[in-house]
Amino acid sequence: MIRHTPFHARTAELNRSGLWTHWAGYLVAQKYQLSEKFEYFAFRNAAGLFDTSPLYKYRITGQDAEPYLAGVLTRDPRTCAVGQAQYTVWCDDKGFVIEDGVLLRTGQSEYLLTAAERNLAYLQSLTDGYVLDIEDVSPEIAAVALQGPNSRKVLAEVVPEAADLGYFRLMEAKIDDTVVTISRTGFTGDLGYEVWVDAAEALQVWDAFMEAGSPYGLIPVGLQALKMARIEAGLLLLDTDFGSSRFAFNDAHRSTPGELGLGWMVRKLADDERRFVGRNAIEAELANGTSRWAMVGLVVDWADFDGRYEPAGLVPPKDHTPVTVESMVYDGTGNGVGYTTSSMYSPMLQRHIAIARVRPDLAAQGTAVFLEYTIDHVYEKIMAHVTRLPFFNPPRKTASA
Repeated sequence: MIRHTPFHARTAELNRSGLWTHWAGYLVAQKYQLSEKFEYFAFRNAAGLFDTSPLYKYRITGQDAEPYLAGVLTRDPRTCAVGQAQYTVWCDDKGFVIEDGVLLRTGQSEYLLTAAERNLAYLQSLTDGYVLDIEDVSPEIAAVALQGPNSRKVLAEVVPEAADLGYFRLMEAKIDDTVVTISRTGFTGDLGYEVWVDAAEALQVWDAFMEAGSPYGLIPVGLQALKMARIEAGLLLLDTDFGSSRFAFNDAHRSTPGELGLGWMVRKLADDERRFVGRNAIEAELANGTSRWAMVGLVVDWADFDGRYEPAGLVPPKDHTPVTVESMVYDGTGNGVGYTTSSMYSPMLQRHIAIARVRPDLAAQGTAVFLEYTIDHVYEKIMAHVTRLPFFNPPRKTASA
């Protein structure tokens, strides 16, 4: 059965395109306007409001909540203080990533962990010996993301005290009489916030932001524009840039944190005594240098790209639609050295960009590689250069007010 999010009464009224898609069993807007590019520029130039309610949300409480999470999560949750949030992953015994999410520490012994897929049974299977409760509160908590350069101004109109909220910090506040939790987090790579509220009171929060945001160009934004923004931000998407190790048929479809560019989460293991799931395998990978891939950004050489299309009498395509079909990456001698996982033409950078996996020896910034494109039904190899992720990283994302 397809479910509606707590904001559906508003999103349905605003969806002029009539286009919907499914996310975790919920109906969400693909785009509200006739052009998703219009919505994308709200994220980059003004402010956008995105319904993130379909995220799975697990409340973890009890005296052993911290040591339990320290044994499950790959990144050390003990460094996450009350009032902070933390991007994290959890792995299997072989050090392959199961999933990623954001951990919000809402109290000394209380956390909220988000995930894109169901993880309750897995999390509960690791609780033996711990005194704690894990509850799936997904249907009870609505979430909305307020993102873009004007998001702080909009938020300050509704919750003035939240204007000084630091990056990956969170606070409890009231919107009128509605209690909410506000975190300075998001999936756009821009200045932004997420607001967590009881599902029964979700519409009041939506209405408050839409009214306050009108002078600042705030509009509702659909999933397509979010996917555009997250590629520019170099943010990984489950089942696109990596797959869960639980559902992979073989190790070629599994990834370690290091292979996903998340090695920074485990660089200080020498000073970390935790015995978290997958630690032995991750330590061996680090010690032996056995990572198969490095996750990098690729920027296509525009002159080479245009120069292949124009002689054929073709207009070089500049399509902003995200492509999640793999494209092979080659070295200068034609050997396969990796593949893209997400690509698009970036409206901000005015370049074709891709998130890709390449051999670790080719991961240095500026390294020349070649991407496979089909032109007139023939495979062509077009030059690209390795760059660091993210592609788009404005100072406002982390700056103080």
